[in-house]
Formats: sequence, structure tokens, C-alpha cells
Amino acid sequence: MKLSRLALAIALAPTIACADELSLDQALKLSNTVVTANREAQPRGDSSAAVSVFTRADIERLNPSSVGELLSRVPGVQVTRNGGRGANTSLFIRGASNAQSLLLIDGVRVGSVSSGGAALQFLSVEQIERVEVLRGSRSALYGADAIGGVVQVFTRRSQGAGTRPYMRLAAGSEGTFERSLGLSGDDGITRYNLTGSLEETDGIDRTGTSYTSDADHDAYRNRSFGLNLAHALNDDLEIGLSALDQRGKSEYDNPYGRYDSSTYLSYPAQNWAEFSLSSISAYTDARLSEQWNSRLELGHSEDKQEDLDKLYPSRDQFNSYRDSAAWLNTFDMGSGHQLRAGLDYLEDSLHSSTAYNEENRWNQAAFVQHGYQGELFSTELGLRHDKNEQYGSENTWNAALTVPLNPDNDLVLSYAEGLRVPTFNDLYGPDAWGANPELDPEHSKSYELQWRSQLAENTRLEASLYRTDIKNLITYVWDNSIFIGRNYNVDQARINGFEASLQQQLGAWTGNLALSIIDPRDRDTGHTLARRAKRHLSLDLDRSFGAFAAGASWQVYSQRYDDTANQCEISGYGVLDLRGSWHASEELAFDLKLANVLDKGYSTALYQYAGDDRYYGYQETSRSLLLGLTWTPEL
Repeated sequence: MKLSRLALAIALAPTIACADELSLDQALKLSNTVVTANREAQPRGDSSAAVSVFTRADIERLNPSSVGELLSRVPGVQVTRNGGRGANTSLFIRGASNAQSLLLIDGVRVGSVSSGGAALQFLSVEQIERVEVLRGSRSALYGADAIGGVVQVFTRRSQGAGTRPYMRLAAGSEGTFERSLGLSGDDGITRYNLTGSLEETDGIDRTGTSYTSDADHDAYRNRSFGLNLAHALNDDLEIGLSALDQRGKSEYDNPYGRYDSSTYLSYPAQNWAEFSLSSISAYTDARLSEQWNSRLELGHSEDKQEDLDKLYPSRDQFNSYRDSAAWLNTFDMGSGHQLRAGLDYLEDSLHSSTAYNEENRWNQAAFVQHGYQGELFSTELGLRHDKNEQYGSENTWNAALTVPLNPDNDLVLSYAEGLRVPTFNDLYGPDAWGANPELDPEHSKSYELQWRSQLAENTRLEASLYRTDIKNLITYVWDNSIFIGRNYNVDQARINGFEASLQQQLGAWTGNLALSIIDPRDRDTGHTLARRAKRHLSLDLDRSFGAFAAGASWQVYSQRYDDTANQCEISGYGVLDLRGSWHASEELAFDLKLANVLDKGYSTALYQYAGDDRYYGYQETSRSLLLGLTWTPEL
């Protein structure tokens, strides 16, 4: 990450407009607030969007090994990866594809402009304060790529008043070691957090059947650095800066081998990737009057990867750079009315060892959204206008109506439009990849009915019934007459779904249940969309015993298909994890996690070995153990 380029960056970390005037850092520690739904902090009950929230306390309790593992607990969210830590990971929200969902880090758009999607596998859990998962289209606020939903990661924040250092060490199976150091402070005017961490593992052999060169374990190493700083110049003006940099090395198996176009043969390969995933942001937040809050934001992110082969002198490089700017205004119009309006600018750039016809693209946008909160009903109505260098103008709408049936039950009816702009691979890549500069964006229309119920004082139920129609899906079509394929807008998809979450607190017991049932289909063929399981159940149970705590997580998936033709089936599976912790003192805590207790062999993606016609599953981690220590000394 070049600091000279990043000094101007600003992020979309929204302002706090809560009545009690919480700082953003304080709001991010609360489970009953949400930021991503409307690009500002608000009570979750005031938002029409379906949002799941993980605070830092949740992350430490659940002790996930990766962001993907954390997200897999969310109803309607499925995560696939090509085996083990650091492996290529894809995110499917409500049946939408990996490229149809948006990842933000402190408001900054992150991801590959060449292939689409974001490198979730390289996000360090130790650098995260909070994760919000918005399920359903939000293109009217965020623009392209938010068809399935939006995942926003917030970096670590100050831990409270005074200066507070912290340290964590962990070691476990497969040669896994985790180390992190941090320092945070808050004197009432300036808040800061500084964190550095190192994660290493010898990994596993991800492909049991492949070339001999793939028979080794695939190691992973990630060095990460995080900084968050906020300073109040006065009661009405705050400035801030955040930075996140993660880089390292990830070995991976290549069962397809290295293809030689001159001989039409594949040869063994022994691949690894050198990666860097980074973002930097800054903001100026000003309360200009009692009714008007204005926020100026800029951001820069980089997603860089270089693929190498120990058996062949090749270097394939794909480096994405994204610069953004935003001006967000919130107007309190009184009598329950609020208006949000803003401008967005985004410029994408690609530097690659492969020649592309175009390497830069910009997008300008303006949006406005009106919200009303009343006793009998509440409404939202929003419009966004995007002007893209490739496509010209696109408009997206969203609308929602919330009706309180009684103090404990709400019904929410909503409509949202979405779009996905084709990637640089789709449009500008080599002809051999099927690039087609005439492609249109994908468009979606979503309809949703939510029921939110406080069944009892310690029992919360949220359920959603939804339908999403997507047209102009981009599909690679092979032409036998010219022995080459090409991308076309030919498919349409229909996704019907039901999801529910139940939170229960009973004495010292805490339970969280998530259920998803989806029917994601290609409307032209009737086939189920690839790599989406139709049924998914997640259950977390935790129990405290004074200074001790214990918990278990159980996840169950039905079968799915790995291909669009529905010929390659991935078996369903269930995985059980156990965890425990002991707070030996106010400063010292131990934690233990036993993953995949039943040693279940399972896969979420398939591959075909070049020397065999059959398909095999990428191997996931077998039974493993991780023991950790956290020290938070008082100064």
C-alpha cells in the first residue's frame, strides 16, 4: 500500500445521529445499533433492512478462525472455499453470487475489479471490531454489486477511557500460531487503536487426488496492521483516520495443472500466491446546525495478488486499486421526517501482467432517501442515479413500509432494485476468456416481507420471506464453430427464500438459531444455481459458569451442485465445534477451541484432476485444536 497515494483517502464510516449522542466507537460496541443499513448509526428497530451484527464481544465468544466462518452463522449466507485456511473463498448472500455482494471496510469498497468479489480469506479476525451483514439489495444507497447484500467490516477501536494495551497468543493443530499486540486509548477528545498481528499455519493437503506435486500441505502466512484514530476539534467537528494492511503468502493446490496451449496438455504445478489486501480512510464529520449533519469522506483500497509456480518460471499479477469519495448529508426535518442525500465517486484501476483492453473506469452517483418514523407506520423511499464511464446512466429505487402490530411485533414490506456492473474480466480481458465489451449490467428486483417479534423479554424472533428476480445474467457460452467461448447476457434467475433467526437468553444460557431455505434457479434451464445449498441450519449455544464459559456451534447444510448443469453434486454435511474460556483474572484469560469434533470429512467446492474424468472435493480441515491466551494489563 503506497502511503503517498493513500494520504488523501476517506471512508464511508457513517455519522452518529442517535438521540443520546453516542460516538461511533461507542455505537459499534452495541448489538442493538446498525450502521450499514442507511450509512449512519441508528437503532436496529428503526431500520427496514434485515441486518445481522457481530460485536467484538461476539467475536471473542464465538472464536472463529476466519471471517468466512463467522459469516456462515448468518441466515441466508453461505460461504464456500477451496479447502483450509487462506484458500479462495466465495460469499453467497440470499442465493446471489460472490460478485453480486459488496464488501466494505470502514465504509471503503474493497474487492477485485478483474474477477469481482473480495478476498475474504485474507481478512484477519484480530483486526476486526464489528461485522454487519445486510441481507437483500441496497443498490439505492451503495450502487453496483449490492444485489445480494452488503458486508461491512469495522476495524478495531479504542477499548475505553485511558491507555489499554493487549496481547494474544495462540497455538494449535497443523502448526498454527497466532500472535497479536495492540494499544488503545481515549482521553475524551482523542481515541485511537493500534494493532499488529501475525497468523501462520502449515495447513492441510487440500486435494487428496491430484498431481504428486500437490501432495504437500498448503501453508498460509498473514501479517496485518491496523490503525484507527479519531479526534474531536470541538463539540461539532470531528476528524478521523483508519488504515488496514494485510499481506502474506498462501500456498494452494492446482489439480488442473499448468496448461500449455502449444501442446494442448496440462503439466504438474506447485503454486503459491503473494497477496496484499489494504484500505485506508479518513473523514471530516460536522454538525452544521441542529438539523443538518454533513460528512466528507474519501477512501482508497488495494487488492493485489501475484500467482507463482515453483515448477515453472511464471508470474501472473492482478492488482486492483479503488479510489472513492463521498459527501453524506442528514437533515432532521422534524415530526419524524428525515432526509439523507449524498454524492459518491469511485474510480477503479487494474494493473495486470495480462493485457486488458481497458484498465480504468469511473462511476459518479447521487442519491437521496426520505425516512419517516410514526406511531402507526414508518416508511423509507430512496433513489440513486449512477453515471458510469462504460454504461452511462442507471437508476435504482428502494421503498419500505413498517407497520407495528403491537409494541412487540412489526411487519416490514419492502421493494428494492439492484445492479451488478460486469467485471474487467467480463468486459476487457483477453478474447480467450470470453470478454465482451457489449455486455449490459445485471439488474434485480427484490420483494420482501419481514416479521420482527419480541416473543418474550429474553426471546427475539426475526423472519423474512423474499423473492429476487435477476435478469441479464452474464454467462459464458461456448461456440463450437470457432472453438472459443464468449460472455453474453442470456440468463435470468429467480430466487425464492425464507430465513429466520431466534435469539434466546435463559439464565446463564444463550442460544442463537438461524435457518435458511432457498430455491435459487436459472429460469432458462430450471437448474439450481451452482454452489447454493437449499437448506442451512446454524445453532450456537453458550453457558457461563462464573469465570468459566463453554459453548458449542453446530452447522448443517443440505446437498448442492458445483456446476450450472447440475451434474456434479456436493454432499450435505454437518459440523460440530466446541469452545471454552477461563478468565483467570481481570487481566488474563485463556480460551480453547475444538473444531470439527466428529472429524467430519466434507467439501464446499469440487475440482477435476487433469488426469481423471471424475470430480473430487477440496478437503476442509479435520478435527483441530487451538489454545489461546489474552493479556490485557492495567496501566
